[in-house]
Amino acid sequence: MAELRIDPQRCRGCGLCTEGCATGALSMADKVAVVNDNCVFCGVCVQNCPFEAISIAQDRQIVNDVTAYQNVWVFTQINQGEIAPVSLELLGIGATLAQEKRCQLVAVVLEETGADYAQTLIAHGADRVLLCQEAALTVYNQDRCATILGDMIGQYKPEILLFGATGFGRALAPSVAALVKTGLTADCTVLAVDGETGLLRQTRPAFGGNLMATIVCPDCRPQMATVRPGVMAKCAPDTARVGAVEVFVPTVAAGVSKVTVLETTLRQTANAITGAEKLVVVGRGIGGKKNMKLVYEFAEKIGAQVAVSRPLVDMGYAPYAQQVGQTGCTVAPKLLISLGVSGAIQHKAGISRAEQIIAINTDEEAPIFAISQYKIVADCVEILKGFV
Repeated sequence: MAELRIDPQRCRGCGLCTEGCATGALSMADKVAVVNDNCVFCGVCVQNCPFEAISIAQDRQIVNDVTAYQNVWVFTQINQGEIAPVSLELLGIGATLAQEKRCQLVAVVLEETGADYAQTLIAHGADRVLLCQEAALTVYNQDRCATILGDMIGQYKPEILLFGATGFGRALAPSVAALVKTGLTADCTVLAVDGETGLLRQTRPAFGGNLMATIVCPDCRPQMATVRPGVMAKCAPDTARVGAVEVFVPTVAAGVSKVTVLETTLRQTANAITGAEKLVVVGRGIGGKKNMKLVYEFAEKIGAQVAVSRPLVDMGYAPYAQQVGQTGCTVAPKLLISLGVSGAIQHKAGISRAEQIIAINTDEEAPIFAISQYKIVADCVEILKGFV
């Protein structure tokens, strides 16, 4: 665990640390800074302190021989008999990373009937499939999965381990990271190998999506990250590919789980914008909530789903489920029509995989135009009125 330490002998009570803390984790007591449970260990206060009174202590296990760790692993999530799409997307980026690292891409499957998925995983880029087949894993058990993965990591020593940022992935990945005492970067949008150090560069939105942070894990292994569904592109399946399949037998007993899963159901989404082939995305340029009626009528005419930028969710124009961007959904439609969206960096990252973008904005310098195939400098409301 990390710990923020404040040296009372050096602290002068200037208050620079409290002013710069975005989470409200610092306050002053008797002219000395004190920290509360809101601290996320971002390190801003350490940089802001002119007296070097603040430091972060890390309880971590530094890997001395990082060369003993190799290969890129992808945790394969199975949902009611089907491979989760995000797992196949991770094999796509995993294959790229493995090629740059000159190592193997390994798909890890924890499921009683895991062998049924091996050929599909190999066709999508896996060089090897590592299976753990236990009856208890038919329904995912977070405790057991974390224990097995920790056992696997100890024996095989992967250099990189990727998870989908699904509900289960977001719960499992930190459990594994804590178990093997390594770092974890959540909700990554870009993964790349650093050309000089060979480290995994893990890029994700930070501070509410207002900036992008690139994180590396130089001392601990494996380097772990979760990636949102829809961010990475799948490789085209090649059924002629040949790979190895290996069964893993855990050396750690199951023990007693803290959680018993009684039933699992797939969540139904009323507006599945992530899978839409046509998408109409609305921004502040729509002018007012009353104009949203025009948007929905237009979308219905062309057979599209409606999505919005973050400001419209904040203003109550649409629910969060319809938000597009790094702090919302990442989409990859065949056609995306952007109405009155300026195109901040976090929004563009969320729509960058759209095949064709038509953007309408009154500002001819709007950033959205930089990634659009067709650009219309006009009032989007007037354009809509001409269609509906």
